[in-house]
Amino acid sequence: MVSLSLSSLSRADNTNSILIEQVAGSDNLDLTIEQIGYNNKIFFSIGDGDDTTIDLKQEGNNNELGYANDSPGWGTGVGWGGDLDFDDQDIKLWQNCTKTTCAKNDIQFHVSYGTNNKVWWAQGYEISNRNDTSWTKDNTEGGGHKVTIDIHGSRNEIVGQQRNCSAGVCDGHTAQIYIYGDDNSVFGKQKADDSKTFNLTIQNDDNVVDYLQDGRGEHTATIVLTGSFGTDLDISQHSNTDQSYTLSQNCQTSGGCTISVTQQ
Repeated sequence: MVSLSLSSLSRADNTNSILIEQVAGSDNLDLTIEQIGYNNKIFFSIGDGDDTTIDLKQEGNNNELGYANDSPGWGTGVGWGGDLDFDDQDIKLWQNCTKTTCAKNDIQFHVSYGTNNKVWWAQGYEISNRNDTSWTKDNTEGGGHKVTIDIHGSRNEIVGQQRNCSAGVCDGHTAQIYIYGDDNSVFGKQKADDSKTFNLTIQNDDNVVDYLQDGRGEHTATIVLTGSFGTDLDISQHSNTDQSYTLSQNCQTSGGCTISVTQQ
């Protein structure tokens, strides 16, 4: 049983586009797409799945979301069963830009082989915590954000946001998150002006990561977490001066490891 809801408003000279390829059966899929503005694009493929729910929303102009067609350039997942593969994914991707001319917002996602996955990501919205479903729209959003999400495992949860222009500088933020294991949870914020960069690779299970990049500084972070046991990581870069951090963790402690980093 498939329930499909689509809404799209655009200007005559810059149209919106939606391309969804169904590779195989999708069971109780409930898909909602809303595009308000112009020059917005959505494209991805759907494979086997159970109770998948997808809520896609793009407001303004020059927004794009779909499979990873840019760097690292995985491309469409049609050949291996679809960009969304199977089981109980709950995907909610929203993008917003309120400026007259918006830099490109680009959410690229790819979920396969997983069970009970949850991916929420908002660009141009404020999310208070990992359970917040009532997102606050940023009415001074300039766009230019990019996210690449690639989940292969099971019971993973990612919630995140990117927003800018609070002080008049509208540089976009970048975040790339790869998770291959199971039972992982990542919640993060990239907000305020000047560009923020965050890279995260998790391959083992039972990790919990909370991160914040805020302030006027141009912050970077590169984190790789592997090992026989999970790592509970809390990293905060909250400063008006540039902050940079690189972490590589290989937890071999029974019961897991805990790391807290603060730069402010």
